[in-house]
This record gives sequence, structure tokens and C-alpha cells, in this order.
Amino acid sequence: MCILVNNGENLPKENELVNTIKEEFENNEKLQQYELKTIIKNINNKNTNVILGNKNAVLYGDGYIYDKLGEYTFKISPMSFYQTNPIQTEILYNKAIEFTNLTGNETVLDLYCGIGTIGIFASNKAKKVYGIEIVEDAVNDAKENAKLNNIQNIEFLCGDVEKTLEEVISRSGKPDVIFVDPPRRGLDNTTIANIIKTEPVRIVYISCNPATMVRDLKMLEEKYEVKKIQPVDMFPYTSHVECVAVLNLK
Repeated sequence: MCILVNNGENLPKENELVNTIKEEFENNEKLQQYELKTIIKNINNKNTNVILGNKNAVLYGDGYIYDKLGEYTFKISPMSFYQTNPIQTEILYNKAIEFTNLTGNETVLDLYCGIGTIGIFASNKAKKVYGIEIVEDAVNDAKENAKLNNIQNIEFLCGDVEKTLEEVISRSGKPDVIFVDPPRRGLDNTTIANIIKTEPVRIVYISCNPATMVRDLKMLEEKYEVKKIQPVDMFPYTSHVECVAVLNLK
């Protein structure tokens, strides 16, 4: 998937640019190992550090791609978050599931669930999984991914974790395990307070920012004991790592 971020509706020589990109993938030896499936114009005319705007126009292909992760297939739209290193992602998610010690009788919450990857990975070891995500396109992908992989025991809700968590808990009852995979800024204080109040037996925290993860773990230590932290090298040749931590209720 190639996404062209433009600061307005009009992209000069749009058709010529699309044809040039397609030809480059067909003729460049270094790129021939990849198959270009779709080209999307994303419109972002805001002066912020957020890369993508809210509007997309498909210039070539279907506007989405599929990827295989473990035994599961995932549909990915341009607005959806998806890890950039699928080989290490499989290792990361399998480690996260291993840390939960699921037996098949647990209710699991997957916060910041994106297109449903972690929740779907956990679904065959849990009784019921609920995923919460604020990006509507990602939630639509997550629902489709559950159907795509024939998973019946998972439900996805669109909303801000800070505001939706309490509603889900009132509907589903107290969860046994909570997965959190927040953005780089980490968890907000309201979500941390709600998790502590909910008292799941176990929390698995996946983070791309060790600094905000440590900050949040300190707050969660009010009721939880950090048992393990496992770094995973998702970003080779950089100083960055992804980490997965497991916390048990004291």
C-alpha cells in the first residue's frame, strides 16, 4: 500500500504520478520482490505533527491490503494501525499471549485494539474477547477480520478507551485479563484508574515507548506486581524496542 499525503484535494499530475509509481515497482529490480496493491491519496491540510488526515481517495487498486500473521489473515485500511515488522510482530504477540496463561475460561479486554490483531491472537485461548479502538476504520477492519478468520467469541467497539472502558465493563462484567497497547504517549490517568478499580487478575502491557511504559507501571504498582518485561527488537538498526510486560494482581 502506497499512501500519498497531500495538503489539499488537488494533486498536480496525479495520473502521471500513479503511473510512475506503478512502473517503478514493475521495473526496479529492488522493488520487484514487492507487489504494489493499491495507491491512496490522503488529504491532510492541518499544520500538526499528525501525519494522516481524515479523508482518503483511492487512486489505484481496492484501497486496502491483506497480510498473514501467524495462522490469521488481516485486512488493513490506510487509517488502520498495523505493526511495520510482521515477522517480529508474531513473536511479540505470541509472547504477550504466553504471559497471560489463558486457560479458555477467561474474559479478555483488548484496549487500543486497532484492527484486532492481539484480540484475535488471544481468541482461541479465551472464553470471550472485547476490543476497544477509537479509529472507526480500524474497528470496521477488526470486525471484518473476525469474520475473515471465523472467530465467534470476539466483539469490537468504537470509542475512546478513556470513556468506553467503564461501559464495556458494566456490560461484560469484570475481565480476567486486560491487554493494553497504547500509542507512544502511554495510558491516560483515567484509564489507569479504571483498570486499577476493575482489578483484572492480569495485565499485559505492550509498549513502543519504554519511558511512558515505566511511568504507567509505577502507577499500576498500587495494586499490581510487575512480574516480567520482555523487550522485542521490532526496529532493527535503531535504538527503539517494543516491550511486553506482565503484571499480576497483588
